[in-house]
Amino acid sequence: MKLHVKHTTDYRYSEPLLYALQTLWLTPQSGPAQTVDFWSLGAPEKLFPQHDAYGNSIHSYTFVGKVTDDVRWSLVNAAGQVDTLGVAEFVDAPSVPHPSFFLRPTHLAAPHAVLAEFGRRFVAPAASNGKADLASLLALSQAIADVVRYQKNSTNVSTTALQAFQAGAGVCQDQAHVMVAVCRSLGLPARYVSGYFYAANEPDLASHAWADVCIDVAQRRWVSIDITHSCLIDQRHVRLAMGTDYDACPPIKGVRQGGGEESMTVSITIEPV
Repeated sequence: MKLHVKHTTDYRYSEPLLYALQTLWLTPQSGPAQTVDFWSLGAPEKLFPQHDAYGNSIHSYTFVGKVTDDVRWSLVNAAGQVDTLGVAEFVDAPSVPHPSFFLRPTHLAAPHAVLAEFGRRFVAPAASNGKADLASLLALSQAIADVVRYQKNSTNVSTTALQAFQAGAGVCQDQAHVMVAVCRSLGLPARYVSGYFYAANEPDLASHAWADVCIDVAQRRWVSIDITHSCLIDQRHVRLAMGTDYDACPPIKGVRQGGGEESMTVSITIEPV
């Protein structure tokens, strides 16, 4: 499926913006699950491309202003066309950190005894052969979607996996964090994935998140699971970036000086071509 994506982030400030440094994780890359036909980024200043430690394509820019410039608005645009292939199982490139790296606890997706107890109902703790059963992982994802019900505005970007699990509600980001944390609690390498999801009747899920789980450590083989929909990723999914949790690959991260109070409006449209 060919999907055209347009992602706009509009910033407004109550006072003049004096300085901003931002990094964008807004560029999908071609891989086993997709081919990027074309993609473009727009920002207030010149963008400098590079790759992060996980192999994601990232761009940074710096804005320096003066009070007399009275800059109170900025815009970041991302747009392009991606041919999605619906491939859910794949092998990592040698340059990507070893699967064992993704066992490390992180603030948003830390292992916990409560999560391990829950996970053992569906998935056996990782055996010495470093392999995982796909059917069991899908059963786990369904159980997480049932326990952490999708509910808009019930959490924020700082909500941890354990907090969302105990609250029983969250959004796709939280469901992905719970999946990652449960897998890590059982000794299974897992990581967070950011991306887009096309569904004409689910516009709120255009900005989406899911999880990669390593099903064969020795072969560096992974599977991508959409916890919100309790399925493997398919042609509706566009992969943007991956990392240990949301903090490692947010759409945009930065610091600023001045600007007073900030408001941000995000608009994402996805259309089949």
